[in-house]
Amino acid sequence: MPRQPNVVLVITDDQGYGDLACHGNPVIQTPNLDRFHDEAVCLTDFHVGPTCAPTRAGLLTGHYANSTGVWHTIGGRSLLRQDEWTLAAALREHGYRTGIFGKWHLGDAYPYRPHDRGFEIAVVHGGGGISQTPDHWGNDYFDDTYFVNGEPRPFQGYCTDVWFREALGFIAAHRDQPFFCYLATNAPHGPFNVENEYCGRYRGAVPEDRARFYGMITNIDQNFGVLRASLRAWGLEDDTILVFMTDNGSSTGARLDREGFVADGYNAGMRGLKGSPYDGGHRVPFFVRWPAGGLDRGADVEQLTANVDFMPTVLDLCGIPVPEERTFHGRSLVPLLRGHGEDWEDRTVVTDSQRVVRPVKWRQSAVMTGAWRLINGRELYAIRADGEQRQDVAPRHPAVVERLRTAYEEWWRLVSGQSAEEIPVVLGSDVGTEVCLTGHDWRNEDCSCPWNQGLVRQGMAANGHWEVDIRRAGEYAVELRRWPKEAGRAIAAGIDGDDVSWRRECVDERSWGMYTGGRALPVTEARLQIGDRSWTKAVGELDRDATFRVTLPAGPAHLQGWLGDGQGFTVGPYYVYVSCTSTVSVQGGLREEGPSQVLRAVEGPVHARWGRGWTTDCR
Repeated sequence: MPRQPNVVLVITDDQGYGDLACHGNPVIQTPNLDRFHDEAVCLTDFHVGPTCAPTRAGLLTGHYANSTGVWHTIGGRSLLRQDEWTLAAALREHGYRTGIFGKWHLGDAYPYRPHDRGFEIAVVHGGGGISQTPDHWGNDYFDDTYFVNGEPRPFQGYCTDVWFREALGFIAAHRDQPFFCYLATNAPHGPFNVENEYCGRYRGAVPEDRARFYGMITNIDQNFGVLRASLRAWGLEDDTILVFMTDNGSSTGARLDREGFVADGYNAGMRGLKGSPYDGGHRVPFFVRWPAGGLDRGADVEQLTANVDFMPTVLDLCGIPVPEERTFHGRSLVPLLRGHGEDWEDRTVVTDSQRVVRPVKWRQSAVMTGAWRLINGRELYAIRADGEQRQDVAPRHPAVVERLRTAYEEWWRLVSGQSAEEIPVVLGSDVGTEVCLTGHDWRNEDCSCPWNQGLVRQGMAANGHWEVDIRRAGEYAVELRRWPKEAGRAIAAGIDGDDVSWRRECVDERSWGMYTGGRALPVTEARLQIGDRSWTKAVGELDRDATFRVTLPAGPAHLQGWLGDGQGFTVGPYYVYVSCTSTVSVQGGLREEGPSQVLRAVEGPVHARWGRGWTTDCR
């Protein structure tokens, strides 16, 4: 029986269709990706989400992102529902070794971490990018600390180099077994930190931010060349399905005018960038090559395809059966990849960008067929004749508009059924296991949260709650902090100057606030609320945390904290660490523990002087 193929997926972050020389960009240098493009089967009308986490959710489940609970990148709306079957889990169930290297962005606490979702080995940063709040404190792209199956470990080198190096180590270790390697770079997502060796070649030709952006892509290209050479040297190239794609439209490859048309830069003739419902926001490159499977002919596939097709396609190529209870919103693209698209039926695909607490019908949406694009339910474009989407032809084609609106209504019913359901972080899965909750995943009505470490340094005036599932009744330690543990600072303390070492010339000046300074906060009290019970305690000048020891019943709850001065100033704790210290039988609901730890317990609604907390101005 022939060996099942290996699968290597390389996906970059915020690189658009036009950020490649092979797609006509006159400035950028991507020789290795250009060569791969010429040798691969290329999907030329391939669409994803307009932002990163939704794209990844659809890619790894075969389901439209909104149905998986992932329709934002922050605010707790990037956690992939527990019942979703991932590509990694499916492949691992059939003997594949599975590894992820780089960006996950579908949850940082159990049960949402990559090693909870089918990946045997996970070497990742936290959150949606390096220097975001769930990431290890002080990471700056160089010589950082990343999480290896949830445990922090220091690595030497530039982030992209680390991801490729670790991926190659994984491949080398499992070259005699089928493997799935998910290599997801955080580059070229901002901050645009990169060595002069890469960005210097673009200075003078493009603005500084684009020079850095292009430099990060050129570094990726160099690493991609090493990956291909290694697969070839190890005798793995023929038996490996190698895919290159990106997660949304370009963030920095062009500057747009008010209507979303390119004012300068290059965007492959498309309107809109990252986040846009126009094609420039979600049409991305997709190159796939598998010599032993006949996918090496340098051909273009022009039919409409999407990220939700990826999982069913990979399982089909690998000969993995799909259980009857598992279904996909996408379809296998194997007939198209093998050049048998003459009987391929045109279909309707929908993508949208919500970025709100609850999905809003028609918001930032594109309903697509091979010939048409319906934008926000109103504007209609004949995409083959008008690739830049300049001429709204909706008044001339009312029947097409109605047909696409009807298709959207069907899609909305498909994806919105669970949108009001909570997606809780599990507490107390094992005694002694600590869970870190961060402000990146606060739930509140405007998705206002300190999603990056620069906002933590500023002392962002916001607050929100976490949805939690207390897995077992027991005694819990709940530790409220302004700074993460590894920062080693008191709650009220600020930071003078730099507290990390890095090469200034490699860091984008506009991002220095991510790594320098920190505002002192007048915190003298802390408050914790879980369900309808709350506790408060004093915070001393040198206290690094406010720890509450409480006994909790099993079940769902909302957990929220406040740090304040007792006079009206409050912010939320940007980091909360929770661990179950022992299990108990609880009767009659919550009760506070340890009189030396807890000043007072307050039943009922939030204590008046704390107010709503997250609306308080902190200036």
